[in-house]
Amino acid sequence: MAKEIRGIVVPVVTPFHADESINEDALRQIVDYLIAAGVHGLFPSGSQGELWALSTEEKMRVMDVVIEQAAGRVFVMPSTGAVTTRESIALTQHAERAGADAVSVITPYFIKPSADELRRHFAAIASAVSIPVLAYNNPDRTAVPIPPAVAAAVAKEAANFCGIKDSSGDLTNTMAYIEECPAGFRTFMGRDTMIYAGLAYGCVGAVAATANVAPELVVGIYDAFQAGDHALALERQRQLAPLRRAFTLGSFPVVVKDAMELMGLPAGPCRAPIRSLEGAARQTLVAILRDLGKL
Repeated sequence: MAKEIRGIVVPVVTPFHADESINEDALRQIVDYLIAAGVHGLFPSGSQGELWALSTEEKMRVMDVVIEQAAGRVFVMPSTGAVTTRESIALTQHAERAGADAVSVITPYFIKPSADELRRHFAAIASAVSIPVLAYNNPDRTAVPIPPAVAAAVAKEAANFCGIKDSSGDLTNTMAYIEECPAGFRTFMGRDTMIYAGLAYGCVGAVAATANVAPELVVGIYDAFQAGDHALALERQRQLAPLRRAFTLGSFPVVVKDAMELMGLPAGPCRAPIRSLEGAARQTLVAILRDLGKL
């Protein structure tokens, strides 16, 4: 690999103008803000980036902008998963041409592929490119989990299928990826409240939506753990928890975007029908941001 794929990775928001068109200038500003805060990688067009709301062409443009703006300062791992293998391959090949360091491929959604169909899906995507391909397990959103045995089978079949982001929130499942997949397979924690736990179990890092809002705090969990200061890592994890729990204040993924806007970062609105927080929910978010020193 050209860059080491580990550490704190941010599923970057996709900023929109008021008319819901992509705000490229704002996206570049957010990329610079995150890199300055010390994050290790960027993950454009993921769940927090409203992947379901973007056209194929928009996903490609978002990854182009992020790769260009990052300019090699951190690794960029675009989300290239789609409902069909055909579209996933097209997005993944575009990412490789654009200079991505790796890609993350969420399972198909709406449909429910069998274990063998999932194996063939990921193997076909990995075989279509030479860059590292990581899977993305998010059964709460897709209703399609990736069994650890399937991930292990693909990893043995395709050398560049070399990791997974696990957002299941199930540490037993996370541990199964680490134990069943080949040596060097990179498992990322995808649940922000469990970054410390994931690192303790053997994860190489985390993909954390809250890092859009509090990147220094999220990076601080990782840095403290790597330095062997488990007490500090756990304390920082506890400090982060209220922000992650705040996701229930509104419809996903609006809380992170509203928080960034409150902080003066140009995240913009979510695409309709998702609406910004109002009333008591908004005031609760304001209080959390104040406690974190963000306002």
